[in-house]
Amino acid sequence: MGLKKKNKVSATFSMSSLTDIIFLLLIFFMLTSSLVAPNALNLKLPGRNNTAIPSSKRIDDVAVSPSGKYYLNGKRITLATLQRELGRKARQKGRKKLTITISPAKDAPVESVVAVMDIALQYDINAILAAEKN
Repeated sequence: MGLKKKNKVSATFSMSSLTDIIFLLLIFFMLTSSLVAPNALNLKLPGRNNTAIPSSKRIDDVAVSPSGKYYLNGKRITLATLQRELGRKARQKGRKKLTITISPAKDAPVESVVAVMDIALQYDINAILAAEKN
């Protein structure tokens, strides 16, 4: 008897399942990227700029000590009082944005510095981080 086995391998490849997966991934990444909102602070670092810089006499300085204590223009202040004071000054400025400098000590806790940055973000205050050189 002459029985022959068919050993033919199909050389075609179906791309429909691959394109379905690609479209699903594309839709997934488009949806997730639109849901993620950037959580950034309006922080201005010192640098060269040709714009007019406000006089340093009018800029309030918030210092953070290594122990996490706050100082507004050299006077010791609590975080709650600092928040009230900066909120009052931000509302008092009227149209112009209030500008402050944040000068943390070298070993100041990061949480304390971030708390001041949060206050600046809350009241839409321009905050200039005055970091030391290493």
